[in-house]
Amino acid sequence: MGGDILRDKIIIEKAETVARSHHERYDGKGYPRGLKGEEISEEARIVAIADAFDAMSSNRVYRKACSREHILGELQTGRGKQFDPRFTDVFLALWQK
Repeated sequence: MGGDILRDKIIIEKAETVARSHHERYDGKGYPRGLKGEEISEEARIVAIADAFDAMSSNRVYRKACSREHILGELQTGRGKQFDPRFTDVFLALWQK
């Protein structure tokens, strides 16, 4: 749906592709197309990590923000499964600085 909204309506290059692909998983078990590894654009693989971090680190109507330790554990657990391992390592290194 996000891809449809952004198609031909925004000047940010690749926004439509990222919107369509950031719920794909590195292991191929994501949606909507079941893309795997480098079949997913680099931008979408990066946004997937950022989106998960934002979801866990923000207060939501249905729950409080997760602890730093919980977020770290989820990102490490998802490394190579949900998330690109290379970008996960970069994200974690930058976050720990």
